[in-house]
Amino acid sequence: MSDLHHLLTLPERPLTESLYLPELSRFLSAGIPATYTLEQAAAYEKGEEVTEEDSNTTPLHILCRSLPLFDAKATDSLGKDEESVVLKLMDTLFEYGAGWNFLDYEGKHIGDLVLERKYPQEHAIYQRIVDAGVSAELLLRKIDGGEIEFLDGPEEVQDNDESGNVKDTEETSGDATAADQATYLRTELEYTEDALVTKENRDGVMMDWETDIMAMAAKSLVSTRCSATGNASEDEDEDEDECVVLNIGFGMGIIDSFIQDEKVTKHYICEAHPDVLTRMRETGWFDKPNVVVLEGRWQDSLNELLDQGNVFFDGIYYDTFSEHYQDMLDLYDVVVGLLKPEGTFSFFNGLGADRAICYDVYRKIVELDVANYGMQCTYQVVDLQTLPNWSDVKRSYFNCTRYYHPEIRFA
Repeated sequence: MSDLHHLLTLPERPLTESLYLPELSRFLSAGIPATYTLEQAAAYEKGEEVTEEDSNTTPLHILCRSLPLFDAKATDSLGKDEESVVLKLMDTLFEYGAGWNFLDYEGKHIGDLVLERKYPQEHAIYQRIVDAGVSAELLLRKIDGGEIEFLDGPEEVQDNDESGNVKDTEETSGDATAADQATYLRTELEYTEDALVTKENRDGVMMDWETDIMAMAAKSLVSTRCSATGNASEDEDEDEDECVVLNIGFGMGIIDSFIQDEKVTKHYICEAHPDVLTRMRETGWFDKPNVVVLEGRWQDSLNELLDQGNVFFDGIYYDTFSEHYQDMLDLYDVVVGLLKPEGTFSFFNGLGADRAICYDVYRKIVELDVANYGMQCTYQVVDLQTLPNWSDVKRSYFNCTRYYHPEIRFA
C-alpha cells in the first residue's frame, strides 16, 4: 500500500484539515495520479506489471471503505467537522482527476461503499458522489459535442454496464436483445403467467411486479384533467372534461388497463413488436371503442401525429424495451409538441437502476434535461415493499430498493 492509500485509510481520528488536506495535496501535486490504484501500488512494490483490467481500487475506494459506520447517535461516527474534512478530501481527489464511476476489486462503486457504511442516500457524502456523476456527464457531453457519454458509454463503467437502457441495464453487446431496437423487434417474445420475456434468452421485458407502479402512473396521467367522476359545469366547453392519453409500449398492458379504469375519452397505444400486437388483437384491445392503436415505432407514429397538428395529450407515458437514454432525449423533442400545456409526461424509470448511485445520477440528469424544454420533473419516491424476483429471468432491469416515479410538466 502506498503512502497515498495509507493516508486515505483515515488512520488518525478526529479527522482535521491540518492532518489530512496538506498531505493529500502534497502527494497529488507531486504527480501521483488521483487514479493510482491499490493494485498498481502492490505491483510496483513487487516489480511486477499490472493490467488495466486488474487495476481497479482507486484512492476514492480506499477513502469510502475507511469511513466510520454512520450512526447519528454513536460517538465514534462522523461529526459535522469531520464530515467537512471528508468532503474536502473528495473534492481534492476529483479536482485532480479521480474517476467517480470505477468499480473496485469486489466490483463495487464508491457509492455502493458509502451505502454499505450505512450512510443514507440523502447524506452530503453520498450526494457529493452523485454530483460528481452529473458533472462528469455534462462535461463529457460538452466535450463530445452533445453526445451522451456516461449514460451510454461502457468505457466509464468497466465491466458493469449502467448504460441507461430504459428497461435493461445488463450488457448489450453481441446478440443481446436489448442491444438495439431492430434486434428486439425481430426477437420472439413469450407471455408467461407473470411476465413478458424474450423466448430464447429469457430477458425480462416486463413483469407484474410493476403493477403498483403502473397504477400510480395511470393516476398521474389524468391528474390535471377531469377523470371518471368529471366535475365540469354545464356552462363549460364540452371539451373541458375530455381526457386523451398516450401510452408508448404496451408490453403486458398493465398501465393500459389502469388507464381504461379512468374512463378516458381517448386512449392511444403505440406498439411496434409484432408479438405484442398479436396479443393485443387476441385480447380485444383493437376493438375497444376509445382505443386507437398506433402500429409501429413511436419515432414514426408520433411524428405523423405532430405533422397532423390536431392531436394533443393530457398524459403521455413511455415504457419501452431496447431503447436508451439518447432515445428519451429524442422523445422529449416530440413530447413538447404533443403534450397539452397542463399535461403530464411520465415514464417507467429504470434508468441506471441496477445500481443505486447511477439511479440517483439519472434522477438529476433527467431534471436538468427536461428543464431545457421549459419542463419541471418531480418524483414520488416509493420504497419498494416487494422487490422483483429475477430467478427465472436472465437479464434483470431493476435492482434498487427505491423507485423514483417521475411526473414531468411544463413549468
